Amino acid sequence: MEPDIACPLLDWYMQNRRILPFRTESTPYRVWVSEIMLQQTRVNAVLPYYERFMRELPDIASLAACNEERLHKLWEGLGYYSRVRNLQKAAQIVMQQYGGSLPADYDALLSLPGIGAYTAGAIASISFGLPVPAVDGNVLRVFSRLYCDGRDVTQPRVKKELTEHVMRMQPPERAGDYNQALMELGALVCVPNGAPLCDECPLCSQCRAHAAGVEQTLPAKPKPAPKAVAPYTVLCILNEEHTRVLLQKRPAKGLLAGLWQPYLAEGTLCENEVRTLFEAAGTPLLSIAPMPGARHVFTHRIWEMTGFLCTAALTDVPEGFVLADADELRDVYTLPNAFRAFCEELKRLL
Repeated sequence: MEPDIACPLLDWYMQNRRILPFRTESTPYRVWVSEIMLQQTRVNAVLPYYERFMRELPDIASLAACNEERLHKLWEGLGYYSRVRNLQKAAQIVMQQYGGSLPADYDALLSLPGIGAYTAGAIASISFGLPVPAVDGNVLRVFSRLYCDGRDVTQPRVKKELTEHVMRMQPPERAGDYNQALMELGALVCVPNGAPLCDECPLCSQCRAHAAGVEQTLPAKPKPAPKAVAPYTVLCILNEEHTRVLLQKRPAKGLLAGLWQPYLAEGTLCENEVRTLFEAAGTPLLSIAPMPGARHVFTHRIWEMTGFLCTAALTDVPEGFVLADADELRDVYTLPNAFRAFCEELKRLL
């Protein structure tokens, strides 16, 4: 027999939901941008970026027309830059095919770049009131515990079956509130790390995992695959006056595509190897000093970075490089989080 969760869940949600800018004004565009930003990122971290993004790009037309360099800069700090590139691609399609308004159709939303089943369901239910699912990790966790389901929720068959449970209990006239309530319950009460706050949960009396005392063991988590470790050497190269730094543009495709970085060399180079590298390129270094290294963890790999602060006579800047001053480093060129420690030191020096 299915537990009856809609009424207690919705009552709890109306009393406890967080006041968020994309809830107080839940237009399709605002919900869409918020959901893309919230992928892989916590709500509190997203809010200042969301507000800034909305001030500068308040609608689909402005997003579609935004200069790529500026678009990256507005996203700087959020990471996973493919999200914002797909956001713009989708906005351009919406301008061309749907007159500048997101379609009130789940399948049409799902066809847009960067919009998967969850995001399409969130937009369709929250902004258009369509009775469709919006099942993310929070919702899967809630239902895994509610049904005491010990299977791996990342498996398509398991996710499909739990989604069917979600939909059987969804009141179609309040689909958006119901979906948001489940997400909110998973974010605030039925939390992923540490003990869930069962005493505050409106579904506690119906939760089979809680009754069995196994809520902290669910959902089952597959063993993570080991991440490949790649060594790099980051060279922060200043001009003689220490007023500009040499930046290198990454390739248009692949990891961190189209973003900027300090000069990056593969492998862990020593000081003599760095000097030899630049002498061979016809730009001997005037000075070199070690910088603190850094480590950055990507989804499937880890960068272990050694750093050097260098000075060179930078007269002829090759294609794919620029000399950036402090203002341009802050306002124009987008450097990924992987280089944050090096960028902070450069901002202090320039």
